[in-house]
Amino acid sequence: MSYELKARDEAVYENELRGFLPSKLFDAHVHFFDPSCFVPGTSFPATHPYSKVDCTFGPSDYLEWAADALPGVEIAANGFGHPGFESDRDATAAYAGRVSDNQQFYGLALVAPEDSADSVRRRGQQNQLVGVKPHPDFVTGKPVAEATVNDMLPAAQMEVANELGLIIMLHIPRPGRLADPLNQTQMVELCQRYPSARIIFAHIGRAYYLSNVVGFLDGIAACPNAWIDTAMINHEGVLEYAFRNFPRDRILFGADLPFALIRGKSVEINNGYAYLLGEDYNLGTGIYDAKHAVNFTTFFYEQLRGIKLAAERAGLEQSEIEDFFFNNADRLFRGVVASNYGESGK
Repeated sequence: MSYELKARDEAVYENELRGFLPSKLFDAHVHFFDPSCFVPGTSFPATHPYSKVDCTFGPSDYLEWAADALPGVEIAANGFGHPGFESDRDATAAYAGRVSDNQQFYGLALVAPEDSADSVRRRGQQNQLVGVKPHPDFVTGKPVAEATVNDMLPAAQMEVANELGLIIMLHIPRPGRLADPLNQTQMVELCQRYPSARIIFAHIGRAYYLSNVVGFLDGIAACPNAWIDTAMINHEGVLEYAFRNFPRDRILFGADLPFALIRGKSVEINNGYAYLLGEDYNLGTGIYDAKHAVNFTTFFYEQLRGIKLAAERAGLEQSEIEDFFFNNADRLFRGVVASNYGESGK
C-alpha cells in the first residue's frame, strides 16, 4: 500500500486529534476489494485513487495504516466493494464475506437494479453479509444524472431488505443531491414503505456544502430507520448542522477509505464544492495543486478536524462523541447480525 506518514501528519495527530478521538472508532463507510472482485481484464489508470493502494484494500490494510495514523485507536469497519460495472458482484460479495467476521469487520453486497430478489438474498446470506450497497452508476437505460432513488432500489429487492432488516448504504443520485425535491420525497417514502430496513444516507446525502444541507434533513430525521454517515465530509458547517438537526444516535462516522488516504481537502466555493488535491489523482471535482503551493494532509485527517470543530460548536458531550465514533454503528451492525446470524456473528 502506497502511504507515507509525514512529519506534518504526525503533528496534526498529536497536536489536534489525539486528545479528541476516543479509544474506539467504527468506520461505517469503507471500500474493501482485491483483484478477485473485478471483472477479468479490468484495469485502472495510474491516476485512479485505487492505484494508490495497488488496487487492493482490505481490513488488514486498514489496520496497518491505522497503526501509524491512528495510534492507540481500536478500529472496526463496514466495507463494500467498488460500486461500478467493473466489479463482479458475486465475487465481491464472496470477498466481503471472507474478510468480515461480523464482530469487528462487516460487509455489504453490491446490488444493481437488474439483480433478482433471489440473487440479492443469496448473495447476502451465503456470505453472511449485513446489507446491500446500490449506486446510481448501476442504473441503465437513462443518463446517470437522471437516475432516481426508486430506479436504484426495485421493490422486489427492498422487500428482501425489509424482511431481513438489512442495512442499505444509499449514495443518493441526481445533481441536486440532498436538496433535490424528488430525492427528498423518495428518501422519506423509502423509509416509510420499508420500516424494518435500516437506510444509511451516505455522505450526509452528499451534502458537501452548507446550502445543500440546511433545511433538508428534516424529512429523514423523522424516520426512525434512517441514518446518515459523514464519509468525506470535512466542512465543519455541514457537520455542525447535522449534529444540531439530526438525531445524534443515528449519525455514523465514515471516512470513505481508500479515497480518504489521498492528500487533499474539500472546500466550499460559491454554493458548490471542489476537492483540492495534493496528489495527482482523478477524484470527482478535483483540482490538483501541481505547483505544490499547499502542504496537504489526508482527507481522513481533514474530516477529523472538521468533526472536532463541529462537535465543539454543537456542544457534543464526551459520551455523544464516543457514540458518534463507535457506539451508534456498533449497535446498528451488531443488531442486524444478531437478527440474521445469531449473537456470535459467524
